[in-house]
Amino acid sequence: MTDRPSVLFVCVHNAGRSQMAAGWLSHLAGDRVEVRSAGSAPAGRVNPVAVEAMREVGVDIAAERPKVLTTDAVESSDVVITMGCGDACPVFPGKRYEDWQLDDPAGQGIEAVRSIRDQIRARVAALIDDLTR
Repeated sequence: MTDRPSVLFVCVHNAGRSQMAAGWLSHLAGDRVEVRSAGSAPAGRVNPVAVEAMREVGVDIAAERPKVLTTDAVESSDVVITMGCGDACPVFPGKRYEDWQLDDPAGQGIEAVRSIRDQIRARVAALIDDLTR
């Protein structure tokens, strides 16, 4: 791992969980960690309920756009965190992989998405502690 670790969050559509996780990591870690997110089958836009849930806590992800998962993104990341993309995520030896089992916010109301947002925040905070010790 480099002086500034790189984290890639991956979910299928890169529209909810991975966008919220990237938003939290950027917000909480600042420039101490390089943040990326991508999807194995990206949606056309970020889930508006996820945008609203993050806005409620002062994190703006409204300008983000879903991005396609590339081999280069995985290869250039120190930590790859998957959230339900299964076998679509390429695996490289020597990379740190974590799979975060979280409900998909797609089609969920704001109450459910707030709960997912808060679970993601707790996991991201623990990840920052681990990466920056």
